[in-house]
Amino acid sequence: MKLYLASTSPRRKELLTTLGIPFEVIAPHYEEILRNKLAKEEALYFAEQKALSVAQECPDALVLSSDTLIDCEGEVFGKPRSEKEARRMILRLSENTHDVFTAVVLLNTRTGEMQKHVEQVEILFYPLHYTLMDEYIESGEWEGKAGAYAVQGMAKSFVRRMVGDLNAVIGLPLEPLKKWLQSGDLV
Repeated sequence: MKLYLASTSPRRKELLTTLGIPFEVIAPHYEEILRNKLAKEEALYFAEQKALSVAQECPDALVLSSDTLIDCEGEVFGKPRSEKEARRMILRLSENTHDVFTAVVLLNTRTGEMQKHVEQVEILFYPLHYTLMDEYIESGEWEGKAGAYAVQGMAKSFVRRMVGDLNAVIGLPLEPLKKWLQSGDLV
């Protein structure tokens, strides 16, 4: 069966490429709007909706989707919509522990069967000085990133401690996906 990645994220595309499995990218038709749920629940719901939004375009195929959200002391962060919102998120994460939740979904469009997994990673940021935050915000790297940061970019220096899967923080936990594809349950 053909594999489609329902994502416009270049990072997810890069991660999936490392598995050496042929796939095509298709943009999902779903707008992420937070619904006052837990970050773990929202991330899974968004990933499911992204997969379902492209299912009709991909008959007899596997559709992979993923979503990442941040939980900092009960506050859920998605992608900031402005510099002001990005600055507020980074300031809130400074010197705080937060959880990154990345959901991954694999949908068999022939059968409707859906495999689901949510990976949780704990991250602690160093205290960040305003000068560093200003430079980071001005760089624009925060755009399109949950919690306004990309751990593989400039924000790598913000991280004091990380407990969990780096790939999940970047945007796609690969281990559950490998298991699903190797088991052959969906094909």
